Amino acid sequence: MRTVDGVCDGGDLDCGSGLLLIIKKAMDPLLAGQVLEVRSRERTVAEDLPAWCRMVGHKYLGSEPGDHTMRYLVEKGSNHAELEKDLQAAKGYKWSVRVRGEQGLSAKIHSRNHTFMAGQPADFSHKVIAPSAIDYLLASLASCLTVGYRTQASRRNIVIDNLELSLKGGLENVLYHLELEDEGSPQIKQISGTFFVSSPEQEEILLQLWNDTLVRSPIYQTLNQVINIDIKLSIVF
Repeated sequence: MRTVDGVCDGGDLDCGSGLLLIIKKAMDPLLAGQVLEVRSRERTVAEDLPAWCRMVGHKYLGSEPGDHTMRYLVEKGSNHAELEKDLQAAKGYKWSVRVRGEQGLSAKIHSRNHTFMAGQPADFSHKVIAPSAIDYLLASLASCLTVGYRTQASRRNIVIDNLELSLKGGLENVLYHLELEDEGSPQIKQISGTFFVSSPEQEEILLQLWNDTLVRSPIYQTLNQVINIDIKLSIVF
């Protein structure tokens, strides 16, 4: 294998979930003809990365096993405009959903290649036809933090055994939302929970990962502006 001029660790990311942008950012300071080592544990990269290199004008040099990862070598081509173009496209990307009202108090949501149902916003039964909008809001925050934490750990080669986040949230006055009272607010008053992490790593490392996850989470940073969010980190050894 050739001597490398830069290293890019993509962890568990694949080419469709942000790895290519990370590669392009790491490739930017290199000169044409220099070599970037891309590390990844995602198997699909072995097929997708060579195809991407051919498409954008880089030279794929091959791969070899590394320490709990695969090492892919890419020689930089001479197309300097590709990175800025893709970064600007990423900055301008907008998520979109289409929601259609269904019979009864439910709605069908279409998001990219997924379709799912949502029920009425306030339903207190343990068994419902479909999760409510509030359930989805809590799930959105929980999934953003859980996947975000795993991503932060993956990119730093930090071992995580198990993750689990339990959240609860309540409205300031649910009776106002249900039109049973005329005073109050339907705003979500507080979200609280516990984020359980099982890992052999040191506590300070896991805590730093948690802080980095909160800072980088779009859902947390948005909701935290208007809702009191109190999530405790619990490290299980």
